[in-house]
Amino acid sequence: MTAAPRNVLLMVADDHGYDLGCAGGAVHTPALDRLAAEGTLFTEAYAAVSSCSSSRATLYTGLYAHTNGMYGLSHDVHNFSLRDDVQTLPWMLKQAGYATAIVGKLHVKPEILLDYDAWLLPERPGHRDVAAMAHEAGRWIREQGGRPFFLTVGYSDPHRAGDPTQFANTRDWPEVPRRRYAPADVRIPSHLPDLPAVREDLAHYCEAVSRLDSGVGLMLAELAAAGHADDTLVVYLSDHGRAFPAAKDNLYREGIHLPLIVRSPQRQAGNLRCRAMVSWVDIAPTLLDWAGVATSADYRYAPLPGRSLLPILETPDPAGWDRVFATRTFHEVNQYYPVRSVRTRSHSYFLNLEPALTVPVAGDVSLSPSWRAILATPDARLGRRTLDAFLHRPAEELYDLADDPDEVVNLAADPAHAGALEELRAQLAAWRIATHDPWMAGVTDPFGPAH
Repeated sequence: MTAAPRNVLLMVADDHGYDLGCAGGAVHTPALDRLAAEGTLFTEAYAAVSSCSSSRATLYTGLYAHTNGMYGLSHDVHNFSLRDDVQTLPWMLKQAGYATAIVGKLHVKPEILLDYDAWLLPERPGHRDVAAMAHEAGRWIREQGGRPFFLTVGYSDPHRAGDPTQFANTRDWPEVPRRRYAPADVRIPSHLPDLPAVREDLAHYCEAVSRLDSGVGLMLAELAAAGHADDTLVVYLSDHGRAFPAAKDNLYREGIHLPLIVRSPQRQAGNLRCRAMVSWVDIAPTLLDWAGVATSADYRYAPLPGRSLLPILETPDPAGWDRVFATRTFHEVNQYYPVRSVRTRSHSYFLNLEPALTVPVAGDVSLSPSWRAILATPDARLGRRTLDAFLHRPAEELYDLADDPDEVVNLAADPAHAGALEELRAQLAAWRIATHDPWMAGVTDPFGPAH
């Protein structure tokens, strides 16, 4: 008797913050809500970096961006790239006999290491035809017959589209019921001020999120129509936070706290919320675990730093999942500001390696109506944070998340919190050594003499 294939569908949104109807958000996301009801919603899931290419590279390699070499954006003049000896999910799964394809956005270089068999409907600027993406993906799935497949769907929504004041909401898209949002009805996140321009900007963002949700629904319908709803591990997540000030390209909570939904055919029950603190470095180990594929013993980067999520899909509060790390070096090539961070249930700690620099603002954010309105409004704040505190940061930041979930009151110099500071300093230093951080002071070969 032939074993059923163990297929994988990985859906990656672009700039979708933790905005889900099922999580109490004001945005309409029925398809994602239904997926969460059928699977596990991780309520404390975090990207390991809040920048497009770097985050996607983490998903595809299971390695932190300072380890895999994807320090910033891959496209155009930025030209950051994976190290040439890194192995990727499509390559590893292909070696195990999987058919592999990506639909839409890739945004990682070099493409030769992202060894997909097919790249369907590559991303086009401003083009958000989520129905065409779903139908092309469905056609490819049906062509594979009984061969196991790994399909990545790289959405461009809800990224800003071309003109940073827009989110590709300037036209109707096929098979997508257009859902508009009134600025008065949007919910202002805690990292943004309540200004008219910010509200209007958020209304456009919410429309793009709803279009994304329609695309997810169409994709899941294609998977079911192809007969693979019951043999496919489905994972939905976003690369980083929404493209608004103090979210995208920041390691504060709004930049890296994101939706993660996993639906496994082996789940006994759905609609489960898991509070484990999980990271995007856990995604590759999860998919490899599902496929029964292991990294080779002589792989330079083995073992991968993450863990499979499969054993905790039905455990609301698993033990030992109480800490995540994050990294930032570049976004665009001229936006150097290296940061390393650790986040626990009680505290977040940030080590800013070049505190004399002004914190850069991602290009699409800096040209957005929200950022322009903030700059034009005297004494405007980013939530409770002053603009100066956002742009100019000390070498260390320490926040008590129980009293200060918005990460505003820096306790790094407070003697009453010296114990927590020392503990998190030590944890971060050990992690940087273990993950071969080239930015470790005095380290010229982070892999040691053996390499």
